[in-house]
Amino acid sequence: MDMKKTREEALLLLEEYNETPALRRHAFAVEAVMRYFAEKRGEDPDYWALVGLLHDLDYEKYPAEHCIKTREILEKKGYEESFIRAIESHGYGICTEVEPLLPMEKVLYTIDELTGLIYATVLMRPDRSISNLELKSVKKKFKTASFAQGVNREVISSGAKMLSMELDEVITETIEGMRRAKDQLELN
Repeated sequence: MDMKKTREEALLLLEEYNETPALRRHAFAVEAVMRYFAEKRGEDPDYWALVGLLHDLDYEKYPAEHCIKTREILEKKGYEESFIRAIESHGYGICTEVEPLLPMEKVLYTIDELTGLIYATVLMRPDRSISNLELKSVKKKFKTASFAQGVNREVISSGAKMLSMELDEVITETIEGMRRAKDQLELN
């Protein structure tokens, strides 16, 4: 399979179903972090990145059917079952009962919400840059329930446990993954 062509197709699909710049940026953040984790784990970074890119494909147009519509859309486009299942698993306990079992699924489940928290943390900084963001800044915001209230901290914590990683390590690695896409995320 030509991954470059596949990413181009995925981008077109993302743009077709997501017009909101914030949702597209979130997709790019998750894509970058998934690529980073895949590289660290010796997995296929292009495949993991595409899962991250399309993980919220249906969210803007079908929020009440999140993950359900994604399955329908991706099946029609010929995406393989393991790809679709990985995307479904990020909604485990929220909008699906598809439990994250594979490493890729566990990473996606964990970092989806976390990228949102990190992004919001960076936007609060005077320089709006992720380049010098430190773990302690994100941890402080993580502990402040009134900050980024839509971020499900329990999902992040339980995801870290699924990955057998300390929360600090997951946050640090997610920041590093997002730094790689700082220009695309407008966090420079």
